[in-house]
Amino acid sequence: MTYGNQNSFPRRDVSLRQRFRGEEWPTLRELVAPVWRAVSGWVLVPVLFCLWPFLMFLGLYPMARSARRLARRVFTVAGPQGMTDLAVLRVQKVRARLALAAGFVVLVVYGTPEDWGGIGDQVQLRLLITPWLVLVSAPVVVGVLFRLAGPDARPAMRARVRPAVRMALQYVGACSAVPVLLWLADRVQGSVHTLLLGQVFDLLVLAVPIWVLMFVAFASPTVVRTAFTLDRAHAALPPVLTGVLVWELALTGLLFGGPPPGPLPVQLCAVLGGPAGVTAVAWWEVRRLRTRFGVSLRGTAAAVSAAG
Repeated sequence: MTYGNQNSFPRRDVSLRQRFRGEEWPTLRELVAPVWRAVSGWVLVPVLFCLWPFLMFLGLYPMARSARRLARRVFTVAGPQGMTDLAVLRVQKVRARLALAAGFVVLVVYGTPEDWGGIGDQVQLRLLITPWLVLVSAPVVVGVLFRLAGPDARPAMRARVRPAVRMALQYVGACSAVPVLLWLADRVQGSVHTLLLGQVFDLLVLAVPIWVLMFVAFASPTVVRTAFTLDRAHAALPPVLTGVLVWELALTGLLFGGPPPGPLPVQLCAVLGGPAGVTAVAWWEVRRLRTRFGVSLRGTAAAVSAAG
């Protein structure tokens, strides 16, 4: 199954929740206007500008909005959206919720304060390493599927890989820019010694790497979900790549975070159960691609269709 653009919504007569799920977030003015109208307007100015979180919001929200808009524009390829199987989507959501519930139960029953404190580190590790694992693993999976595909399917696959390669290079460039910009910001900070101007200058310098970091954060879900849109080269690539990535992530978490709490049987179930469940769903998805869309590991369907 392939993921394309998210549903877009008209700018009028929709809720803020729909706007945040759509193509473009509401502007800062649209967010602040209802609150501004509900109170005495200018009376709140002295109060609001004394609140540091409000000032941070005024600065960071427009940056996040623009970074998200550009990320969706850069990491979305025009053309056929691919194949969407709603039954697979539902099963994936149920499996993810069950996995979260099982992990929570293990922590509640066997977890120590150190285990609870390490949750944030594990989440950060996954967010940091997953896009790079996709970048390394996707070419290997593509190469295997390319060898499995018949000679007639290879030219079309090769043509569809080129946009994905460009997208991968753009993503690597953005990820590489974040540490470089942070290093440059650290070098130039403090060069303006006047107290007020120095603080303003420091904030302006940090704005650039923060914006690039937001851009990478908003691009990463699409990159991981579509493997740089390589799903358009072969519809079976997302489930196959997912089956590979889940074991790589499990091994990475085991190496850097250690085993989960609990006795040995619980640890084995926690370490192996999640990847095994994801692999089972991925294999079922590959089977449905073959039975419902005519897509096999040795070739792609000629036409793009949708299933409910």
